[in-house]
Amino acid sequence: MLSYFVICLVALSVSALTLFSGFGLGTLLMPAFAIFFPLPVAIAATAVVHLANNIFKVVLVGKKADWKVVLRFALPAAIAAMLGAWLLNELSVLPPLLSYSLGNSVYEIDIIELVIGLLIIAFAFLDILPRFQNISFDRKYLPVGGILSGFFGGLSGIQGALRSAFLIKSGLDKEAFIGTGTVSAVIVDFARLIVYGISFYTLKIATISEDVYGLVIAAIIAAFIGSLIGLRLVKKVTIRVIQLIVGVMLILVGIGIVSGLI
Repeated sequence: MLSYFVICLVALSVSALTLFSGFGLGTLLMPAFAIFFPLPVAIAATAVVHLANNIFKVVLVGKKADWKVVLRFALPAAIAAMLGAWLLNELSVLPPLLSYSLGNSVYEIDIIELVIGLLIIAFAFLDILPRFQNISFDRKYLPVGGILSGFFGGLSGIQGALRSAFLIKSGLDKEAFIGTGTVSAVIVDFARLIVYGISFYTLKIATISEDVYGLVIAAIIAAFIGSLIGLRLVKKVTIRVIQLIVGVMLILVGIGIVSGLI
């Protein structure tokens, strides 16, 4: 029951706060899943919830998407996401880099944990440091932004921060930015889920899938509710406040993963 409480609480609250920020759900929900499951499973489970919630958001705001931007940004992102997901599966089978004892417990640090933990910390600084708030990109760099955000989305489940950094300075108004980002996220989620699914069957981890299924369904429902709540909160909560909250939490989670505590 603890796993249901933690994951549903994170899905609901973060989905509500980040409906219009363009990122946050996957970055915080993945570590919540990682508390109860191996990292590759946590990332894939998060991708399912992320996809379902983004489809729901497409229904709400997708009609405002700029499809020219979607094609230039999301298609390269989808290809790069598949590469990132493949690399995740390759890294996940490597032996631990080191282990250490803390009290009566032994903790191991895997290369996948080190990579993902450092990525989480790096993306957190994109959210909280003022010097990164003015990052802007010309539209001609949209394919590059798609490749970067898609690759890291496939590798770590984190893509929203880079996606928003590229799209928000691409001449889109608020509604087009929200719709374009949501549609792009759905395309990338579909791409990486294909790789995750194939790899998971290959690794024969179906023995733990039943536990994951229940949590994923519960998290999807909680995220839907959160998105609806977000529609009411968006006028009261600034994106900057959300970025600071998410950034601080990501740093703490990233340190936990890098150290092997999570």
